[in-house]
Amino acid sequence: MVDNKLVSIFSGRESKYLAEKIVKSYGTKLGETKFTQFSDGEFQVSFEENIRGRDVFLIQSTFAPTDNLFELLLMIDAAKRASAKNIVVVIPYFGFARQDRKDRPRVSIAAKLIADLLSVTGISRIITIDLHADQIQGFFNVPVDHLYASSIFIPYLRSLNLPNLMMASPDTGGTRRAASYAKNLNTSFVICYKHRSKPNVVETMKLIGDVEGKDVVLVDDIIDTAGSITKAAKLIEDNGANSVRAFCTHPVFSGDAYEKIDNSSFTEVIVADTIPLKKESKKIKVISTASLFATVIERVENYQSINSLFQF
Repeated sequence: MVDNKLVSIFSGRESKYLAEKIVKSYGTKLGETKFTQFSDGEFQVSFEENIRGRDVFLIQSTFAPTDNLFELLLMIDAAKRASAKNIVVVIPYFGFARQDRKDRPRVSIAAKLIADLLSVTGISRIITIDLHADQIQGFFNVPVDHLYASSIFIPYLRSLNLPNLMMASPDTGGTRRAASYAKNLNTSFVICYKHRSKPNVVETMKLIGDVEGKDVVLVDDIIDTAGSITKAAKLIEDNGANSVRAFCTHPVFSGDAYEKIDNSSFTEVIVADTIPLKKESKKIKVISTASLFATVIERVENYQSINSLFQF
């Protein structure tokens, strides 16, 4: 076990709901922080306990608004100036990850910019889960522990004992993810091919593969407006599937996503708790990542293998 006297775990305001579950699983208490908000919108972060010479873990997802990212940067700077020995940032949801390349002229690569911002602040390492693109790990100049939500989703899926299981990807970009699940579960998979006319708008979608009589599970890292994945569910249902479910690590759920899911062909949509839900839905089930993050924090402190957690 780790000596908790050497470890301090803190959280930003928007990720406190998850941080409290992580520290409970870890066997400690969340560190005391103070956030001072000024009338013009500016805010200040301070640690209300001694962290000199300690290993400090800062938990904060960087979903919208960008205040969450800036709050994390201020926490890192405060920890550095308070003489923390090591600063590890735990980012359950790494925002702006969809901007990981130049897909057209004269655009920024936001994921690389944020990686640079975090790297130069003096952090020791990053812990995150299901990055939108694996290559984002290479944007950082510090070690990255990239976790996989499959370690919590696959046991749940096995517990359902679906008789005719088949995995599916809602687009060609997620083929590798769906194939990985299919390999671990010893089943086949299908692909939904989509064409977008503009961001968040799917113009056409076609199914590659046969889903007749199957219990299909769509796998994705992010559900934003839910337009693509609910359209994929309808397409799969129309092609003779017995049931359609979905796994999603990061439930962004913007716009009318909840209404689309409630009115969709899904039996259920299983999500992780990297982003808090804005409201409840009878079709949405949340599985917590808290135990996984707590285990990884302990292994980081004990210099133990992380990869072994994801070998099925």
